[in-house]
Amino acid sequence: MVTRVGVLPSEFVSFVANPATEPFWTAAAEHRLVLPRCTNCDTFRFPPAAFCWVCRRQDVEWVEHDGNGELYSFTVLRHAVIPGLAEALPIVIGVVELPDTNGCRLIGDILGCPPEVVEIGMPVALEWYDVDDGSVPCFRPRA
Repeated sequence: MVTRVGVLPSEFVSFVANPATEPFWTAAAEHRLVLPRCTNCDTFRFPPAAFCWVCRRQDVEWVEHDGNGELYSFTVLRHAVIPGLAEALPIVIGVVELPDTNGCRLIGDILGCPPEVVEIGMPVALEWYDVDDGSVPCFRPRA
């Protein structure tokens, strides 16, 4: 097992696609971020949902986004409550708000930045973390 400080070890990462999320995970495996947008009212609906919460329609299109965003919130994981996690600590887990998406937020590790300098409002860029079953989003600070 190769452990990177600041990144949840891949053996702890697991996701199961369902019909509503499969386009997201398929694109993620190709290192592309796509978000569902209602074709009736143009409302982004993330996390993916079967119905638009604005107009209640089901029709959706998947729109690419560059993943640049702003750190909305974060927490720092400092204690290994799960065996095998200690070598990866500390891990900064962030909630990133994506612009031009009516408030869509994505959760991911914040890489390349010590916890002491992470701050709300920090601009971040999307990066992909490859795991056995695909890829998951994470972020790095950007200038």
